[in-house]
Amino acid sequence: MGQMILGSSTHVFLPQRLHPGLLDALANGGAKTIEVFAARYHFDYADRAQVKEIAGWFRSNPVTASLHQPLTTETTFSRHAAMSLDLIDREKMHRIEAMDEVKRALEAAEQIPFESCVLHLGMKGDKWSEATLEFALTAVDHVKAFASPLGVKLLLENLQNEVATPEHLVDILRIGHFDSVGVCLDTGHAHLSEGGIAGAFEVLKGRVVEVHLHDNNGMRDEHLWPASGSERSVAAAKGSIDWAETYRLLDTLPAATRGVLEIGYEGFETAEAVSRMTGEVLSHRTRLLEEAAAFDEGQG
Repeated sequence: MGQMILGSSTHVFLPQRLHPGLLDALANGGAKTIEVFAARYHFDYADRAQVKEIAGWFRSNPVTASLHQPLTTETTFSRHAAMSLDLIDREKMHRIEAMDEVKRALEAAEQIPFESCVLHLGMKGDKWSEATLEFALTAVDHVKAFASPLGVKLLLENLQNEVATPEHLVDILRIGHFDSVGVCLDTGHAHLSEGGIAGAFEVLKGRVVEVHLHDNNGMRDEHLWPASGSERSVAAAKGSIDWAETYRLLDTLPAATRGVLEIGYEGFETAEAVSRMTGEVLSHRTRLLEEAAAFDEGQG
């Protein structure tokens, strides 16, 4: 069995202010790595007291930390708030605003030992063009120059647009000579794409540092808990990813690749429920891999 480091994103608690009790809930569920979702109403990277409090928790617990870039500058949570920060926006002013906000979030790495930061290139439905390629190269170069001295590795995530398809992410990394930049393979987004998870994996596997684990029905990005077949809980009843096959695939990635549950915040906002579900999903993965190994042995 592979050595994937399993954990969770604080995205599941997005409407709440992040505090040590919520991090405890994820760790108690078995998370060995936690991705902190940067949103001012959740983790306010500009609030010194909160940054210090979160840094203290990571220093006292055997859990590694990563960061997800902010997607909005809103300071109060709203279920209907649209993503407003776009690193490859057509307007230069908006691109600069997005880069500045990402850098503000990265400054928290001076205290919190973030190993990496996930970046989004573009909004849903954005088209691929010479201009978007140019904007992407500039954004990654600019943010990388800021992140590197802080010891933070940038990871580009596959999204539901033409710019951040697996093939175009590889193009961006190759053309920009971004040898130190990795990829965050998002299983939910890949499941919604033409090539599916297996196709995205094949293109990106040499660059994957982190994997976002979540399920959907193949129609829209729902961020459901991973589950399989008859073992699907009510929470994941609509998901259609084959997790036995997906885990087998991911298990071939290098040791220390991070597998992070990035779950929607609706319906599972109590710390206890999240802790319980995290534990169930992580043990379910172990069981599926053990069954696969036993099957392979029987075939041998």
